[in-house]
Amino acid sequence: MDPSPADRIIVALDGMGPEQAVALAAGLPGLRWVKVGLELFLAGGPSVVARLRQQGLRVFLDLKFHDIPATMAGACRRGAALGAELMTVHAAAGLEALRQAQAAAAEGAAAADLPAPTLLAVTVLTSWDPQRLAAELAPAEPLEAHAQRLADLAAAAGVGGCVCSPLEVADLRLRHPEPFQLVTPGIRPVGASPGDQARVLSPAEAIAAGASRLVIGRPITTAADPAAAFTACLNAL
Repeated sequence: MDPSPADRIIVALDGMGPEQAVALAAGLPGLRWVKVGLELFLAGGPSVVARLRQQGLRVFLDLKFHDIPATMAGACRRGAALGAELMTVHAAAGLEALRQAQAAAAEGAAAADLPAPTLLAVTVLTSWDPQRLAAELAPAEPLEAHAQRLADLAAAAGVGGCVCSPLEVADLRLRHPEPFQLVTPGIRPVGASPGDQARVLSPAEAIAAGASRLVIGRPITTAADPAAAFTACLNAL
């Protein structure tokens, strides 16, 4: 059975402190998933994850771990023990780091008597456009091929999915069928400003392309009426 629209949308609680984030989440009827990123986690620590979970919300801990294998494994072990159900690591850390991170996340969850989280390997951030990526990082292949390579690496490591721009979703879905998750930021409702995102689609377009879940932040959280904006995103699916 296909997930409901509410299970497909993750609201990114970026750009706010813990009290504002918890209050905003409580004011979105039907909300199921929230994203806790670097800024909010540094401001609120593990307690903000606990508070959101106490509201009955599922947490995507988006800290994008990228380090040597042992350090990534330790971070994933601790993140899983907090009850995060999705966590991000960078695919560019390599196969061994991804494998160790996956194993450690399962261990951390088991020790806390929690289900194992799904790790999502970040491919190419949605703020990159092809020209700037080529000029600044000079990968040996175009952006789309580089994202595909990193997603393939994640799948080979046994990671449960990846984070990619919605523009890569269709090609990646052909290579990696469900249950491999494709979680896509860079989602902008029709008419919304792209902001600092370079590769975007609307919610309906991303789902049609094969995305598993959508990360939507500012179009909801900075709207004059966040609850209405959230409902509009649900209705678009």
